[in-house]
Amino acid sequence: MLAGTTLLAVAVTLAAANLRISVTSLSSVLGDVQRGLTAGSAWASAVTAAPSICFGLAALLSPWLARRIGGGPAIAVALAVLTAGLAVRVLAGAGLLLAGTFIACAGIAVCNVLVPVVVKESFPNRIGLVTGFYSSSMAAGSAVAAAVTPPLETAAGGWRPALAAWAIPAALALAVWLFGARKDTDFVTDAQPQHAARNLLRVSMAWVFTLLFSVQSIYAYVIMGWLPEILRDAGIGRDTAGVLLGVTMVIAVPLNLFVPAVAAKLRAQSGVMIGLTVAPVLGVLGLMFAPAFVPLLWAILLGAGMAIFPVVLTMMALRTRTSAETTQLSGMSQGFGYLIAAGGPFAAGLVYGWLGSWTVPLILVLGILAAQATLGAIIGRPHYI
Repeated sequence: MLAGTTLLAVAVTLAAANLRISVTSLSSVLGDVQRGLTAGSAWASAVTAAPSICFGLAALLSPWLARRIGGGPAIAVALAVLTAGLAVRVLAGAGLLLAGTFIACAGIAVCNVLVPVVVKESFPNRIGLVTGFYSSSMAAGSAVAAAVTPPLETAAGGWRPALAAWAIPAALALAVWLFGARKDTDFVTDAQPQHAARNLLRVSMAWVFTLLFSVQSIYAYVIMGWLPEILRDAGIGRDTAGVLLGVTMVIAVPLNLFVPAVAAKLRAQSGVMIGLTVAPVLGVLGLMFAPAFVPLLWAILLGAGMAIFPVVLTMMALRTRTSAETTQLSGMSQGFGYLIAAGGPFAAGLVYGWLGSWTVPLILVLGILAAQATLGAIIGRPHYI
């Protein structure tokens, strides 16, 4: 298995920092990109849905890839694919930008599935803590990308170099991963007998996990994909809207550091799951009724809701008996969950295009949060799947 060294923990943290930058960097300047490419609202909706679609498809293939070439090499390949996608998507028109986003997100999807397995196998006594660092780094990276890309667009003279710049930290993460995991063996192959012994597709609680992952993803990607546009429609400037998206993402950093660790020590996590749904409900209500009144408060409340993601990842490890089951549950819940979730940001954009208002999409988000609280309460009960 992968050795639980400090260098590996650093490699995991750096990899995580790059797992949302393709989304938030683009969404923070999406209006400018759309106008620059003379693309329509359907294209913008497709771009915001692309991450979830690609995450789902690639996540279903991730366990197979890990078994074929090993978990560590699979993550290295994924980081290389992410770097390439970020670099090439700005080189031509709307079609290549969409394709490059798909390529980048394919790399992200493999990391999404396999990095939690690295954490369970390599840091068995520190699952909550390392998951907290992993998810906090992810939130911090996405926050920086959201806040920095708009002013970087101004400084660099356009959105193309501003977006292309995010290939640099991805390449750095790849280099550190290659060094940090270079001497370790395959953590997936070792667990192959147990992996083959049970088909989670026939386990009802695995499907509850999948639905939970899908609804929390719908919430996250509607907010990440459309919050700047919601704020700009309320009269808030481009740079300020980008910074507020950054606030939404960065507020999860301190929460991600301690909430998974606390949740991992509890016998049941139902109360944590329900509690993490209250703040985003208030944030969505703020966007509906007074988006420009105290937008910083709405951004903070929305960001607090993002802290549910690392708790779900932690519970994948807590609710499974072996790392092979963790791999299978992670691949299943993220694969099918992201595919289900892809309709969320796409539908939000289309409904806005039809009605010219964000009220109905935000009402749907409130329904998604209600489902999240219900499913989280079920998953939070102490039992193995």
